[in-house]
Amino acid sequence: MSDDVVLHVKGRVLVGADDGQVRDEVWVVGGRITYDRPVTARDVRTVEGWVLPGLVDAHCHVGLDAHGPVPDDVSEKQALTDRDAGALLLRDAGSPSDTRWIDDRADLPRIVRAGRHIARTRRYIRNYAWEVEPEDLAAYVAQEARRGDGWVKLVGDWIDRDAGDLTACWPRGAVETAIAEAHRLGARVTAHCFAEDSLRDLVEAGIDCVEHATGLTEETIPLFASRGVAIVPTLVNIATFPRLAEGGEAKFPRWSAHMRRLHERRYDTVRAAYDAGIPVYVGTDAGGSLPHGLVAAEVAELVTAGIPPLQALSATAWGARQWLGRPGLEEGAPADLVVYETDPREDVRVLAAPRRIVLGGRVVG
Repeated sequence: MSDDVVLHVKGRVLVGADDGQVRDEVWVVGGRITYDRPVTARDVRTVEGWVLPGLVDAHCHVGLDAHGPVPDDVSEKQALTDRDAGALLLRDAGSPSDTRWIDDRADLPRIVRAGRHIARTRRYIRNYAWEVEPEDLAAYVAQEARRGDGWVKLVGDWIDRDAGDLTACWPRGAVETAIAEAHRLGARVTAHCFAEDSLRDLVEAGIDCVEHATGLTEETIPLFASRGVAIVPTLVNIATFPRLAEGGEAKFPRWSAHMRRLHERRYDTVRAAYDAGIPVYVGTDAGGSLPHGLVAAEVAELVTAGIPPLQALSATAWGARQWLGRPGLEEGAPADLVVYETDPREDVRVLAAPRRIVLGGRVVG
């Protein structure tokens, strides 16, 4: 579609979560959204359906696979897979690859980067992270804060082979200093956390978000809620815990049993967090061992956990975009939107079948 073609989207445009934020049509002129009918449009292309802003996958990894960094052509395929699933805004929650070249591609999703993971020495997946000791944590956080797009990613816990189970990676003082440094530089901090032990220290140290958060308990949920710390549950990834536990059973039986317990209570944990007022956002953890393009499956998992469908949609649409500081379907915003056959508020499973995908005002799928 050339730049001089005006796109006219008719049907129900879901500008926000409230009934009063539904419009009958939207126009795309010069790659941007307008609700005023253009008076000089000659070449108009019309699309009909139910419209959402481009979906958000708030935890994925472009440029990464199970073994570490990947070539640019693989990164491109990952980004295209997310785009074709309707995920037009990605928060890359840690990658060793330089994917800045994607920013120059109008046909690929927008990416908000957290730089490279920062992990404790020999306490994370090989080839993924900067592996450092506590005395160097703040310096590496500052480095990644300058390299990223307003986020830094820590590995908050991982298996301790001596303990045979998940344990916290960082002493309280180190994370306090590191998070303060990130905030001084204008970056927010998130952390990978499966287990219970690291959560209180991270939250009280000022962290902004926790990934996975399967270790939330009755004691830490109120703390998250009172501090406004968000979680990205990545339930499609947590579904792999039983397989991981089986693989580690012989060598690390305590860890395996722990992973099974975290998996068994995963839905209750997410619903309890939501009920307490903790902000919950959609993320898939694609790019490690999981394929890209799972955003619809993750929304469905949140609904299975007991989050109301409209709020599960917000966690990948209006609310998620606001959280990341990116516009949705506002007047003048870049035209990144997805069109569906039926109302996604009635059945979120329709997200798995986009009718049209519009990125930067161009129909790309």
